[in-house]
Amino acid sequence: MPTGVALRDARRQLFDAAERVLLRDGPNALTSRAVTDEARCAKGVLHRHFSDFDTFLTELVQDRIAGIDAQRAALDESAGTGTVTGNLADALTEVFGTVAVAVVALITSRDELRARLRATRPTGVPLLSEATAMITSYLAAERDLGRIAADADLDALAPMLIGAGHLLFADRTGPPPDAEAVRRIVTTTIAGSVRNPQP
Repeated sequence: MPTGVALRDARRQLFDAAERVLLRDGPNALTSRAVTDEARCAKGVLHRHFSDFDTFLTELVQDRIAGIDAQRAALDESAGTGTVTGNLADALTEVFGTVAVAVVALITSRDELRARLRATRPTGVPLLSEATAMITSYLAAERDLGRIAADADLDALAPMLIGAGHLLFADRTGPPPDAEAVRRIVTTTIAGSVRNPQP
């Protein structure tokens, strides 16, 4: 194993390596050795940047949550454009078509990681909670524009969409769902709330 490989952005490269291990081998395979082997660097590199492996994992999850926060701004800006169904289907695919499903499995499988995340996120499942808030925010923007019914229960619709999306993408060993399957889930979930629904 090379020990002299220079890492320009060690944190980013270690996070990327961890995501590849998660996607390929699942949360049980994620160890500090697996991460550094995947990043092709010495094990000490990880410990130079993070006090321990649980700190590394906590910051990995927080990095993924920051990605959801960035996606939220873009989704809010899309309100009033395209179709509500299309925007939501694209958002779910972006959330779950990446490493999010594997990160959720990681969170649920590691007690110490969950405990650390609870310090700043006391309720819900981290990442899924932020994704739900993103969808709620978008639906509220569409409601303000009249494309979602004024009496729509956004606090019920958003978790339903996230839960259905999570289930749809949950099997990391199989092929991802196609775009039509995602659109069908969204269409069915919001059917009673969309005004002037478009294909």
